[in-house]
Amino acid sequence: MKNFTTIAAAAIMSLVLSGAAFAATYTKGTVKKIDEKAGKVTLIHEDLVDLEMPAMTMVFVLGDAAMLAQLEVGKEIEFTADRVNGKLTVTALK
Repeated sequence: MKNFTTIAAAAIMSLVLSGAAFAATYTKGTVKKIDEKAGKVTLIHEDLVDLEMPAMTMVFVLGDAAMLAQLEVGKEIEFTADRVNGKLTVTALK
């Protein structure tokens, strides 16, 4: 049992330290609409690989209100998205 615990701990640590195993894929998109009051943005986006979602136009919650400063209608961006508390959320911007 001790060997199993040691091996399991080593495997978990290698995954955590690699970081790349959990890296989100950036997706290209264009800002169509911004709702500052609600903290939401409408994006025309390419395929969301990590979410297995085809290209389309949809509304996302912003994971951080500070992201609003980086957005303007018509701007092309790269972003990551995930489901956070059941809502599609922009988690990072480039």
